[in-house]
Amino acid sequence: MKPDSAEIDANLVAAVGAGDMHALGELVKRHQRGILLFAYRTLGRWDLAEDVAQDVFLRVHRSAARYKPTAKVTTWIYRIAVNLSFDVLRSRKRRPVRLADDTSLAAPAGRDLIEARERIDMVQQAVADLPDRQRVVINLHRYKGMSHKDITDSTGWSQSAVESLLVRAYANLRQSLSELKES
Repeated sequence: MKPDSAEIDANLVAAVGAGDMHALGELVKRHQRGILLFAYRTLGRWDLAEDVAQDVFLRVHRSAARYKPTAKVTTWIYRIAVNLSFDVLRSRKRRPVRLADDTSLAAPAGRDLIEARERIDMVQQAVADLPDRQRVVINLHRYKGMSHKDITDSTGWSQSAVESLLVRAYANLRQSLSELKES
């Protein structure tokens, strides 16, 4: 029987904890893009997101030997990313700048390209304008597909807080994007 993704990650972390740098490279290959996009969507700048992604894997390397598999490895890694992103936000003491082009969101080709790009830009800006905690839960829920429990584990916030943040975030997005619905 072939191991699932969570089992592969757990084995890689155990190997990293034992000093296997190749295993760290594999973890980076498996999760760097997701961490980078999460940090970018949270911070609004690629340079800051790259720093956070690099720091995440440095911390994974340093603490892999102490990792206890009480949650999925991805949950643990995203918790590190959430904490580091909030550290950056606190140090900047201001909201993120307007998001630059996000290559992970492809617009359709053809004559609808300009309209689609405008819609994508509006959605990105609406997410960037959310309060920090709402932006984090939206990024984890909508873009990473995490369940409420995984978000709770990744952030350390209670499940009711996560659910409340998601409700408020989606309501804020609906309000911000109401003109999109009309067009």
